[in-house]
Amino acid sequence: MKRFNVRVYGVCIYQGKVLVADELIKGKEVTKFPGGGLEFGEGTLDCIKREFLEETGQEVKVIRHFYTTDFFVASAFHPDNQVISIYYQVEFVAAPAFKENEKRVDTGENVHSSFVLRWIPLSTISEEEFTFAIDKKVASLLISELANT
Repeated sequence: MKRFNVRVYGVCIYQGKVLVADELIKGKEVTKFPGGGLEFGEGTLDCIKREFLEETGQEVKVIRHFYTTDFFVASAFHPDNQVISIYYQVEFVAAPAFKENEKRVDTGENVHSSFVLRWIPLSTISEEEFTFAIDKKVASLLISELANT
């Protein structure tokens, strides 16, 4: 059965860096923007706030809508699902105090899942940093926006 999968992600910029999540999903190492799946009965703004609280332990406020998928993307994990992603620019209510990493996820033999957060300097961000097509598009839009400021 073909289904839609709605995802909500945050573009969080702090002190000249953007926050990314490195995650091991079903044995595949991915780099993406923080966020995740919209739950039934939840609005997209509530979703991004919940996801950041779950992933960082900290509250965020939404600054603006940044991007919504405008091209077809099949799920990397369920090819019969179409992914629609909504991105918001967010900022932390208080200074970031969560654990951040410089190394990527642990992919050892006994590791079934792993999740780490890290900051990428805006001066070095590139589409190649990201795993998924939609995140690559958002990185490209962010780079373009930075070039025009």
